[in-house]
Amino acid sequence: MSTDAESDPARETEATSGTAVEPMLAGQTCVVTGASRGIGRAIAEELGTHGAQVVVNYRSSEAAAHEVREYIEAETPGTAVTAQADVSDRDEVAEMADTAHEAFGRVNVLINNAGLTVDKKFENMTREDWDKVIDVNLGGVFNCTKTFFEDIRESECGRLINISSVVGQQGNYGQANYATTKSGLFGFTRTIALELAHEGSTANCVAPGFVETDMLESVPERVKQKILDRIPLDRFAQPEDIACMVRFLACEESSYMTGQIMAVNGGMEW
Repeated sequence: MSTDAESDPARETEATSGTAVEPMLAGQTCVVTGASRGIGRAIAEELGTHGAQVVVNYRSSEAAAHEVREYIEAETPGTAVTAQADVSDRDEVAEMADTAHEAFGRVNVLINNAGLTVDKKFENMTREDWDKVIDVNLGGVFNCTKTFFEDIRESECGRLINISSVVGQQGNYGQANYATTKSGLFGFTRTIALELAHEGSTANCVAPGFVETDMLESVPERVKQKILDRIPLDRFAQPEDIACMVRFLACEESSYMTGQIMAVNGGMEW
C-alpha cells in the first residue's frame, strides 16, 4: 500500500520492535566550551538532538547561551544547563565543573571549542596580542582538559574532542598566533590519545575549513572569493557540517578511532 508520507526508518524500527529507539547519546554528559554561538552552538544542539546532557559554556554571551539551553530542552530529547567560565581562568573552569557535576554527575565528553583571534601581520603583532590568543586557545584547552581528565579517563565512553582549524594545517596570513595554537592542538591530541588509550577513552581533533560564522562575516568579500577558489566543493562549511563530525566522535561508533585529525574542509589540501 502506498502513502504520501515519507518513510521514517526510526519509526519503522520502533513499530517493528515494539520498543522505542534510545538516542545514541542518551545518558552521556557533554561539556561544550564556547557554545553560545557559531560552531559551538551547532555542536551543543546536535548533541542534544541525539539525547545528550549538554553543559553549554559561555564567557560573556549569557542570553545566547540560554537560548541554546532552551532549544535543547524544548526541541530535542536532550537536557542542558548553562555554565559561565572564561576557559583561560582555571578557577572559573573549576566552577564550571562543579555546575556540570551537580547537574549530571561525571562528564563523559569534553569538546574544547572556545577560541579567539587577534589578527595582525607578525611585524605588527605585540606580545600582548600573542599571549591573549595563546592563553585562550591553548591555555583554555589545558585548563578544561586537566579539570575533566579523570572524568574522561574513568568513563566507559570517555571522549576528548578538540576543535582545531585548517589554519593550523596551512598557516594563514596575519594569523601567526592563531595558527600556532591550532597546530599545537594536533600534538596535544595525539599525546593525550596515547595517555588515555589504556583505559579505552579516546582523544581526537576536528580541523574545520572556513565556516559560515560571525568570524567569516568580517572577512572582506574579495578575500572570501580567494578562499572559495581554493575549496574544491566551492562553498563554505555550515556549522552543522562540523557538528555532525563531532557527534560521530562523541558516540560509541567511533570507539576504535583515537589520535586522529579529522579535516572537514571541503577538500582543501594541507
